Amino acid sequence: MAMKLTAILESQPEGGYTAWIPMLPGCVSEGETVREAKKNLLDALHGYLLVANKRSLTLTRSKDARTFDLQV
Repeated sequence: MAMKLTAILESQPEGGYTAWIPMLPGCVSEGETVREAKKNLLDALHGYLLVANKRSLTLTRSKDARTFDLQV
């Protein structure tokens, strides 16, 4: 089963980037570059999914959940 996940990437004032997946609490990583932060987040996601599988957790998205862009 394929699932599309939304990830957020944010630059940090002290340098580097933080990336996380809001739907998966605790699935967070960082890196010095955007590329490194994305790679590290994929590694974190892999670990998160391994643990979820071992614990027989089901990852589901709310039926009415939607993503959208907002400009302010």
